[in-house]
Amino acid sequence: MPANKGFLRRDRICEQIRRELAEVIRTELRDPRVGMVSLTEVHISADYAHAKVYFSSLAAGEQLDSVVLGLQNASGFLRGELGKRISIHSTPQLHFIFDESLERGEKMSKLISEAAAISDQTDPPEQA
Repeated sequence: MPANKGFLRRDRICEQIRRELAEVIRTELRDPRVGMVSLTEVHISADYAHAKVYFSSLAAGEQLDSVVLGLQNASGFLRGELGKRISIHSTPQLHFIFDESLERGEKMSKLISEAAAISDQTDPPEQA
């Protein structure tokens, strides 16, 4: 039973970190490289020392590299602000990772639509 309680606590902390970081990035981060990012998920290590922060962005290619660099450069500032806003025994180091799941989902949806269109063209009409 205690393992389940710890799991739920970790989930709550991850969600709180995600919300607070999103707010700080939106309102206080002044790095023009970052632009509009959406934090999709946060995973925190068992000892709360490291947090992987997954984000999505409309930027692509070299612009995406610039966004990642901007977030990495701001990680110290973001960690400090996070420490002021949440109360856990230690504020985790932040590691920003681009979340490719949205892009993959969009590509899969496009492929399914194309396959359905091809299928509709090749299916013989049904006879009544």
